[in-house]
Amino acid sequence: MSYAIIGFGKLGQALAKAFARSGIEVSVATTRDPESFAAAAATIGPEIIPKTLAQAIKADIVFLAVRYETHRDVAKVLPTWEGKTIIDVTNAYGVSPEELGEQPSSKVVAQAFTGARLVKGFNHLAAAVLDQDPAVQGGRRVVFLASDDEGAAAEIGALAENLGFSPIKLGGLSEGGLLVQARGNSWGQLIFKDLVKFDR
Repeated sequence: MSYAIIGFGKLGQALAKAFARSGIEVSVATTRDPESFAAAAATIGPEIIPKTLAQAIKADIVFLAVRYETHRDVAKVLPTWEGKTIIDVTNAYGVSPEELGEQPSSKVVAQAFTGARLVKGFNHLAAAVLDQDPAVQGGRRVVFLASDDEGAAAEIGALAENLGFSPIKLGGLSEGGLLVQARGNSWGQLIFKDLVKFDR
């Protein structure tokens, strides 16, 4: 299984650190030349491989850690995303429900990535929190996952565990997914909730 993170701002770098902590190799890409962020990637660890966007999207599992407004630009790079799983880490704060066609933002993202399986996840934590080691006082930091594809949710749940997190599945994008999505100028009820799960 191969992994990529598209976007290398604060969220993208926080995700990259999670991969480095777990010793899992991941490609990172932006619309810029890989040389422009190679030094930042190197400081995180040897597991973080700078690539061009065209190279990175060959991965099986792709974290979409860009601004919501630019997701279509990434989606256009491939005619079909068949066989890939996209993790939507975007937040459409300030985008009106009308502009989204009254749908959850992740449904709009899913429509742009034709053929892909989409999981909403890793977006409810602020970058500064996601940046930290998910092992907290004997527990593990929670990440919420929502998807209309149970197989994809299970796959990303297993990845979240490998990265040291405790995944909690919220169900479909239109139900539980709304708890971790912005709607206009308001946030879902679980956005920014930093929770830790302790195994009994």
